[in-house]
Amino acid sequence: MEDYKKNSISLIGAVGLGTGVMISAGIFALLGQVAELAGSWFPLIFIIGGIVTAFSAYSYVKLSNEFPSAGGIGMFLVKAYGKGTITASAALLMAFSMVINQSLVARTFGTYTLQLFDGQQSSYFVPLLGVGLLTVAFLINISGNSFIQSFTSIASLLKITGLSIFAIAGLWVAGFSFTPANGGGDVSDPSFIQYIAAVALTILAFKGFTTITNSGSEIVKPKKNVGRAIMISISISLLIYLLLAWAVSSNLSLPGIIEAKDYALAEAAKPAFGNYGLWLTVAIAILATISGIIASVFAVSRMLAMLTDMKLIPHKHFGMPGNIQKHTLVYTIVIAMALTIFFDLSRIASMGAILYLVMDIIVHWGVLKHLREKVGANIFIVASALVFDAVVLGAFVWVKATSDLLVVGVSILFIAIIFVGERFFLKNTA
Repeated sequence: MEDYKKNSISLIGAVGLGTGVMISAGIFALLGQVAELAGSWFPLIFIIGGIVTAFSAYSYVKLSNEFPSAGGIGMFLVKAYGKGTITASAALLMAFSMVINQSLVARTFGTYTLQLFDGQQSSYFVPLLGVGLLTVAFLINISGNSFIQSFTSIASLLKITGLSIFAIAGLWVAGFSFTPANGGGDVSDPSFIQYIAAVALTILAFKGFTTITNSGSEIVKPKKNVGRAIMISISISLLIYLLLAWAVSSNLSLPGIIEAKDYALAEAAKPAFGNYGLWLTVAIAILATISGIIASVFAVSRMLAMLTDMKLIPHKHFGMPGNIQKHTLVYTIVIAMALTIFFDLSRIASMGAILYLVMDIIVHWGVLKHLREKVGANIFIVASALVFDAVVLGAFVWVKATSDLLVVGVSILFIAIIFVGERFFLKNTA
């Protein structure tokens, strides 16, 4: 496609895109939710999530090495399943999970920004601020690859530095104590299935590495650098997540973390640093969410454009000027805005985790069943990734079904509509 510029993204730029997406919603919005499910030892759940993600990333690295493409996951699915319903549906699940992530980041931006004003009138201003951020992301994405990779790389470096300073300072104030957060009488011990379910949210925190695969053919020396960028991004994010999780655990009680679920990091800054710490944390959160959403919009709009070019998804111009990629950029932003307005952080995260894990299972099965020899994949690693995903997804759906059946029902209905709709579309356009 004319919109994809070969060698337009460097290794550092690719790492910036990956960490830009991961270190945004991942730590700011999900830390409190992971603690709510996993209890006092929630920092360790991020390690497990990182391990599971590393197994999962193996399939994507092998696929990227063999089929570097700006279509990323969409192209991988075509190679595994052909241009049919499974490919189109799974690719859309990936795209929508990324759009859901954008709304998660947008609401996180609003939630943290309001901490500067004591969070007042958050029910109204959180979605308003989120929509404003999505508008800015749209305008920046029109500017092209060069500006995006430069901005996300610089923003990623700044937020990683800032978060590292915050985490180390927070641990220093607590005497570098790595003991778990104090519980309380009102907080019950998690069950084993809740621990497993919590891993699903940490996987969502790491899923930003797929942003790199969606820009495969645009990265310099993709067969060499896509895999490197993915593993570097995951490693950097895991280190930051662990430092921050322990810093929060050391400065807040477990009930305090759960109560401040959507802005736990900002709350943890208060006892350690007072208002200065709060301002610093909010500033980093704003920077992190801005870079994260720009990188995510960049990736998903290109993937949808590729699927449209392959005639796997329907497309209407609605009288808009410009090329298909600009149109998919508009669709991406509009859907993300709707989710930002109508859903809260917890439900957005839950839907994103379910859709992503279903898509991930389909990718691993495709590698295991159809592409193992072609890409030279290790059967044990791919099979392990498949089993890990299935177990985590099952546990997460079970826990959510007992606490929020609506989000499970909506997710299942949404998946069914995608598969049925794609089947109908492809049948009538063949």
